[in-house]
Amino acid sequence: MSEVKSGKLGLTTKILLGMFLGAAIGFVLRFSAGEAQWVSDYFTNGVFDVIGGLFVSALRMLVVPLVFVSLVCGTASLAEPSTLGRIGGKTLALYLFTTAVAISLALGAALLFQPGDPIMQAAAVGFEAKTAPSLADVLIGLVPRNPLAAMAEGNMLQIIVFSVLFGYCIAQLGEKAATVRRFFNELDDVMMNLVNVVMWFAPFGVFGLIAKMSLTLDLAAFGSVIKYFFLVLAVLFVHALVVYPMLLTTLSGLNPITFLKKMGNVQMFAFSTASSAATLPVTMENANHNLGVGTRVSSFTLPLGATVNMDGTAIMQGVATVFIAQVFSVDLTATDMLMVILTATLASIGTAGVPGVGLIMLAMVLQQVNLPVEGIALILGVDRLLDMVRTAVNVTGDTAVSLIVANSENDLDKEVFKDPDALDKVIS
Repeated sequence: MSEVKSGKLGLTTKILLGMFLGAAIGFVLRFSAGEAQWVSDYFTNGVFDVIGGLFVSALRMLVVPLVFVSLVCGTASLAEPSTLGRIGGKTLALYLFTTAVAISLALGAALLFQPGDPIMQAAAVGFEAKTAPSLADVLIGLVPRNPLAAMAEGNMLQIIVFSVLFGYCIAQLGEKAATVRRFFNELDDVMMNLVNVVMWFAPFGVFGLIAKMSLTLDLAAFGSVIKYFFLVLAVLFVHALVVYPMLLTTLSGLNPITFLKKMGNVQMFAFSTASSAATLPVTMENANHNLGVGTRVSSFTLPLGATVNMDGTAIMQGVATVFIAQVFSVDLTATDMLMVILTATLASIGTAGVPGVGLIMLAMVLQQVNLPVEGIALILGVDRLLDMVRTAVNVTGDTAVSLIVANSENDLDKEVFKDPDALDKVIS
């Protein structure tokens, strides 16, 4: 993870460059020879289609193995006898609650402000939304009859349920399952490497997707992407500056202004790395020495938060799902909305704290409500910038939950929390 910081900004620049080059080349071809058959044969439905299609297929390829392996590892760690007590229950409940609030807030904002424009659906010729199952069918179908069939079919909720049960049983066996636990931990490292490989291809994928979009979509469509960008940004700020402080004040009585002031350096580090995992050492140092959280609590809540608490990603998924549904003129039912909330909340447990994984989780959510994964192409160009902001939101949530749990467990030094000079002890 030490290389994330050095490579992250370079990757962001490359993706933005790919987006702008794709748009420029697409528009040049469109306005110079857009009606020519050779443009359609060799570019629109040729080179650009192949490059973009490969990237979308790569995202699809990662969904099932990444969710399964990450969830098994995370649940096995969570279910250790030493952590399955009062602290573990409080922490997990708070993380899942804030994620559910985040996704609900995002869905509400997207439905209110309507960022999607059907004018952008030219790339979805032939797409037809499938009939959504009833809520009863969804609940009954949570438990897979055949886990391998669920993986082959990409049924994410069934995969999540099986993965959690599998990881829990690994932890319950303790040393008897040490080899299995080690195998999945090493497999998780391999999957993270595979994510990095796919994200290396992202600039080229963005280039192909945006170039094709530039050749096929109306110019007014790009205004809708900008609207999406600022809507996600606004919801992220509301969640970080309103939801977390309200939760902190209500459940612990701590001063939210002091909390936000002392989170500045950690937020900037998270913004620069776009990785909750890479920021974890700084987050823990800040919580222990600048906010007064005891190590008994922080050593459990913060590492768990780097995996489980992905509120920023959940916000992106909520707005993006409604945005893509609006683009493709698909009306999301109440059952669909509940499915998005449930899937995104549970999937946050399996969303690793590294750059780029949020897009893979979005692909999972879209599949669950029968929306085209290809719609990710519409937001991919601006997602790298949003990735930095939502990581800062994630680490803010990690620390807020740690403060609440530490206060309830009498493991919080309030004098350190109130001391403005304690800020000097934070890792710069």
